[in-house]
Amino acid sequence: MQQLAGRPLVSFAAMPTATSVGLVVIGLLVVGLLAWIGLTLTRRKGAEMAAAEANAKLEAATAVAEAKSVGDRLRREAEEEAAVLRARAKESEQRTDELRRQAEERAQEADRRADEVRRQAEDRASEVRRDAEQRATAVRREAESEAQSIRDDLREQRLEMERREHRLTEREERLDEQHRAIEQRQQEIAAQLAELDQRKAEIKDLEDERRRILEGVANLTSEQAKAELIAAIETEAKRHAHTIVRDLERQALDEGETKARKIITGAVQRLASEQTSESVVSVVHLPSDDMKGRIIGREGRNIRSFEQTTGVNLIIDDTPEAVLLSCFDPVRRETARLTLDSLVLDGRIHPSRIEEIYERSKGEVAELCLRAAEDAMAEVGITDLHPELVRTMGLLRYRTSYGQNVLKHLVESAHLAGMMAAELGLDPQLCKRGAFLHDVGKALTHESEGSHAIVGADLARKYGENDDVVHCIEAHHNEVEVRTVEAVLTQAADAVSGGRPGARRESLEAYVQRLVRLEEIAMHHDGVEKVFAMQAGREIRVMVLPDAVDDIAAQVMARDIAKQVEEELTYPGQIRVTVVRESRATEVAK
Repeated sequence: MQQLAGRPLVSFAAMPTATSVGLVVIGLLVVGLLAWIGLTLTRRKGAEMAAAEANAKLEAATAVAEAKSVGDRLRREAEEEAAVLRARAKESEQRTDELRRQAEERAQEADRRADEVRRQAEDRASEVRRDAEQRATAVRREAESEAQSIRDDLREQRLEMERREHRLTEREERLDEQHRAIEQRQQEIAAQLAELDQRKAEIKDLEDERRRILEGVANLTSEQAKAELIAAIETEAKRHAHTIVRDLERQALDEGETKARKIITGAVQRLASEQTSESVVSVVHLPSDDMKGRIIGREGRNIRSFEQTTGVNLIIDDTPEAVLLSCFDPVRRETARLTLDSLVLDGRIHPSRIEEIYERSKGEVAELCLRAAEDAMAEVGITDLHPELVRTMGLLRYRTSYGQNVLKHLVESAHLAGMMAAELGLDPQLCKRGAFLHDVGKALTHESEGSHAIVGADLARKYGENDDVVHCIEAHHNEVEVRTVEAVLTQAADAVSGGRPGARRESLEAYVQRLVRLEEIAMHHDGVEKVFAMQAGREIRVMVLPDAVDDIAAQVMARDIAKQVEEELTYPGQIRVTVVRESRATEVAK
């Protein structure tokens, strides 16, 4: 079918002839085959040859019939295919005509569009041409106006150049006149210089004559007069220099005191701490008054065992549902309090039970002390203390100084020293460490001899602390001469923490006695008229007689009073001594 479809249409009519030729060829092939069979059969048997020939003829006839039927069937199929191909050819011709018409219509449409585009392009070109002409006209006008302005500028510049040349000519004329005037002035100056030289010679002669006259009157030579004048000037210069030095020293002291007060005040204001309310007595609350009898025990054996075991006095009075524990050692008092709380809660109170609970309470107190030391270190920002130092610092949790908790005092001092060191540009960590450890010696018992500053310094040195830190500890009460700025800041932080309002408490009697003693010390000096203890005993104002005490004696008196106060009294912070010398002039108008 594909071969037939690919042939031209003119060969469709010759299809029946080709089919007949095929049939003839097939018939010839069949005849040749039969002849070949007959020959073969003739060679074999003569008798079978006739039968075989008859069979061959029959088969040939059958083959011819079949060939005819196949030829007819092929002819019909060929005619059907030819009809289909002719129909397809007609459809192809129709489609070709239709495509040709469409192509012609598209070509006409393209021609119309091309004409329209051509007309649009011509219109656009004419518009562009008009715009270009208009722009060219505008540019031409702008160029002409710009050229005109340039010509005007050139004209003005030419006029300006002419004016400048005229001014330069006038200036040259004036310079010539000034030059002539300067030459004339030089001549006059030369004449004046000659006259001055003559007068200078006359004055020199007069000075020589005056010197001779003065030497004769004063009986001094000029060299001696110069020496006396130089001595007088030197004395005046020394006096002036001493005045300047004294003013500078006074200014430096004032500025230093102001700056120190500012730094310390800022550190105190930045530090938020609680006030103290420590005492040497602890109160233990009981569920009922019946518990007091059980605490006392039969014939007082429980209370005696408790006091012997804990070393704390147990006071049972008429206070309802409460007993008192009294001891100057706060660690033992806290251990006894925990022991008594556990015994009351348990209800079983007897000597063996007291000893058992006391041992357990000692472990709890040790753990609380260690935890308190670690919390204090974390608050200050110190993490690398020796474990033995940490344990010793924890004992300060239950120790007080004038009612102020020592561990809290160390934390305050560390913060104060760190803030003041930061203001002064020093190492805050070093100052914090020295201030934090400066009272560690207070945690040791009487077995370590010496002041708490020296004992604490030895302990810190033993456990590998820095030499600067050790010096801060040993010098904070001036047992050792202060050598570093960090030690001075430790002293200042210690004084500020202990002397701030509410930090420490003392009895009214001791307070009054200190005020009275301060006034007595000041009144025992000669020339003192009145003494006033002010600002809660932190300042002494001494009024002296101006006739008996001069300014220098007033300064010496203030220093002597301060030294005597330091030697005789114990007080927190510092005490200022002010000597006031007032001169009055009184007259009566009549």
